[in-house]
Amino acid sequence: MKAVVARVTRASVTVGDEVVGAIAEPGLLVLLGITATDSSEQVTVMARKLHELRVLREEQSCASTGAPLLVVSQFTLYGDTRKGRRPSWTAAARPEVAEPLVDAVVAQLRARGARVATGRFGAMMAVESVNDGPFTVLVEV
Repeated sequence: MKAVVARVTRASVTVGDEVVGAIAEPGLLVLLGITATDSSEQVTVMARKLHELRVLREEQSCASTGAPLLVVSQFTLYGDTRKGRRPSWTAAARPEVAEPLVDAVVAQLRARGARVATGRFGAMMAVESVNDGPFTVLVEV
């Protein structure tokens, strides 16, 4: 499981003409990728890391400030570009495996008290963000 985490001043996800998820204040945009070997163990670790990651201003976290997170499923994080010109997606989990794990990360974040908005799994999404810094890190568990 891996996530590209960007510190943002605001972010949103639109499907068609509908905004399906948004944060309108400083927080984190999380692009979350699931691989075929991920399990509930990675879910627990990822949720904790995302909530407690000290990347907000003055080394604060969402846990310490109450800042929101926008979590968007992103299977393309597991695209392999080492050979040829076309990415291979074989390392990305199949949708029936990935969707419950993405939902579980979101549920665990909420159980920790985090304010979480989401994209729509499997949809063609327009993701907009205003990066703060910019500050972006890769989190892998």
